[in-house]
Amino acid sequence: MKKLLAFFAAIMMLLSAMVGAAPAGADGPDDDVDDEAESPAYFVNEAKLDFGAVPGVVTTRQWGVLEGSGYRIEVPSNWNGSLVMWAHGYRGEGLELTVDNHPLRAFLVANGYAWAASSYSRNGYNPGQGAEDTHELTKFFREEIAMPKRTYITGASMGGHVTAALAEQHPRTYAGAMPICGVLGDFELFDYFLDFNVAAQTLSGVGETFPYGPDYLTTTVPATKAALGPVFPFVLNPNGEQLKSLTELRSGGDRPLFDQGFLFWNGVAGDFLFGLGVGDGNIEPGQGSVVDNTDAVYQFDTKPALNDAETAFNASVQRLSAEREARERNDEGWVPITEGKLRIPTLTLHTLGDLFVPFHMEQEYARRVAAKGNAQFLVQRATRDVGHCSFTGPELVRTFSDLVAWAEAGIKPAGDNVLNPAIVADPQYGCTFTDRSSPRLWNSNPALAFLTPPPCLT
Repeated sequence: MKKLLAFFAAIMMLLSAMVGAAPAGADGPDDDVDDEAESPAYFVNEAKLDFGAVPGVVTTRQWGVLEGSGYRIEVPSNWNGSLVMWAHGYRGEGLELTVDNHPLRAFLVANGYAWAASSYSRNGYNPGQGAEDTHELTKFFREEIAMPKRTYITGASMGGHVTAALAEQHPRTYAGAMPICGVLGDFELFDYFLDFNVAAQTLSGVGETFPYGPDYLTTTVPATKAALGPVFPFVLNPNGEQLKSLTELRSGGDRPLFDQGFLFWNGVAGDFLFGLGVGDGNIEPGQGSVVDNTDAVYQFDTKPALNDAETAFNASVQRLSAEREARERNDEGWVPITEGKLRIPTLTLHTLGDLFVPFHMEQEYARRVAAKGNAQFLVQRATRDVGHCSFTGPELVRTFSDLVAWAEAGIKPAGDNVLNPAIVADPQYGCTFTDRSSPRLWNSNPALAFLTPPPCLT
């Protein structure tokens, strides 16, 4: 898994430049490990914490190090009493800890909102650590700067996991939550990474077994792609089409933008989805594999009954069982379970073509929240893009503004039904909350015009 994370950290750097994607995430160690002996030597370069002013807005800016985490805080002179916390996404496995400005910074300070963000005290996929450090910064603001009238928690990708965790853990502290492109299904994300790769090995006939060898990306993957179509992913044979269908169903079901997303994540982004199969299923070395597909029922179509091809596939695909203690150990803090114990307004946002942190995360969380009887606290929205966290400024402003109106005035916003397959499959699904005026990847780069989705009609 460490190699997996290093691979997609590098890819996400590329995608950030291409589509404005926010980096996203993966993991950390066990409370039983001797921190002094085992923890990497993370550090904050304090010279990089300073950040310039927003032109035309008078604010007080503060930065420093709090319990090993770098932080930034900004309070406008016309502060309205609200604080907006920001939880960043996956940073990779490097030792330097860095801080993001809030992506809505200019909008927030111009409209009287204070904001704060933490680097977290370690890198890797550590949403539990991120939640702890972000909450500590919230307390620091309250104790050392001022007591807000209300505090909002917002975050992207792994930071969406942080956001959901804090919303469930501290409902008296936070007035509302906005997880965007979030890992809201915790370990289900890593199971999805496994699904794609074991399915590809079975359907291609190459048949390598997980964990894969060191030549997986250089030797096995090229052979696998060649066996799935003459020009994978653009021209597929029947087995390749089955992999595509299986991936669609495992990532959120029949929906607009999936076709474009499949081309993007398997073509434009290189071997991205294959790269997610690198490693041994350990989030942190030596702690045990967290991936599991023992109860997965794989299908190539939406008919409930398995056909002969599906029956044969389910009988032959490699099955792996997570080490129970690995999931339980991570549940204690490093990868907190998003149980659906919501008590505050929570408004989410997710792109339909994202195959890194797929739309399935929204569906999984919706089911968990409903199972706890808390559906009244959750509104979810879909937007039409292929990228990860590739939201426009207007989309983010609208989402945050609607969350505030819900939390402060009781005006519950409209959302999308993420659980009704017929609704999700509608060609116009995702149009309601998609900004149609800002440039997108397909209309700003002529070479990527093939990613253009069907138009929104209303």
